[in-house]
Amino acid sequence: MTFLRRLAGPRCPSWRGLGVILLDSHGATPGLIPRVGVTQLPGGGRPLTGYTRTHTRRQHTEATDPVEVDLKRLDGEDAGIVEVLMCRHKARNALGHVFVSQMRELVSSLSHDSAVRVVVFRSLVPGVFCAGADLKERALMDNAESDLFVHSLRSLMTQIASLPMPTIAAVDGFALGGGLELALACDLRAAAYSAQMGLIETTRGLLPGAGGSQRLPRVVGLSLAKELIFTGRRVGGQAALELGLVNRATEQNQTGDAAYREALSLAREILPQAPVAVRMAKEAMNRGFEVDITSAMAIERMCYARVIPTRDRREGMAAFIEKRPPQYIGE
Repeated sequence: MTFLRRLAGPRCPSWRGLGVILLDSHGATPGLIPRVGVTQLPGGGRPLTGYTRTHTRRQHTEATDPVEVDLKRLDGEDAGIVEVLMCRHKARNALGHVFVSQMRELVSSLSHDSAVRVVVFRSLVPGVFCAGADLKERALMDNAESDLFVHSLRSLMTQIASLPMPTIAAVDGFALGGGLELALACDLRAAAYSAQMGLIETTRGLLPGAGGSQRLPRVVGLSLAKELIFTGRRVGGQAALELGLVNRATEQNQTGDAAYREALSLAREILPQAPVAVRMAKEAMNRGFEVDITSAMAIERMCYARVIPTRDRREGMAAFIEKRPPQYIGE
């Protein structure tokens, strides 16, 4: 798959003109995907769901695969926040081959981008974060192909979890199976009360295979994770908050993007902090959590040593002495 890498188009997918005819994700009848206008945040003047040509990542022709995952870099006061946009509308962001390939490419592009301070994963499909596995594609695979594809999903989730900057999942709808595993691969999660989350694989004769059996116990505790996985239970956003599955939860709004707004608010709290320090804090916690306390202290010392010579540390000290907000540059 060849992508023309440029910032272009007003939405995801970014098509020229008013729309483009394309086959849906399972080769069914063609549908028309229209452009969507810009929606502004109240009083803020920043785009919420519409994108100008300077914001989106690719321009496609009808000869290429439809865009199922895209990238948006915010600007102005939000410069440094990047959004990963999931927009496989017909299949409710199901984890198919094209979706996974495009997600892998975008995540790889972010991993070495020092200008990115926070990444928000969000869906442009109303009522859905990610519906999980593409069962129509999976039904066409033999056992070996299925095993290889699940391995690629597991690798993708590890790739997301390994991003050096903080990541936030905005769960405004269903996040089931692999969809919840994607959210669990992020550092933080915000959800609408109306969202539905669950690792439902045991109801399909499977177990979570893209990291969920390992990440859910680390988030909510082993005993509770066993209960949720053994039963395949779904929980709403408010219950998820009480269980510690999400960091923030809120009532859904009329535009259906309450979790995204909450995630963006959280990203804006992280944005002013020293980028190198935040990245090193993430590394210290992630690596230290997997080892004994003595080894974890050594990891903390190593990460701390990496921030001492930075210009941002000197700026932080100077700003404190001069009683002014610090201006961090990520160096």
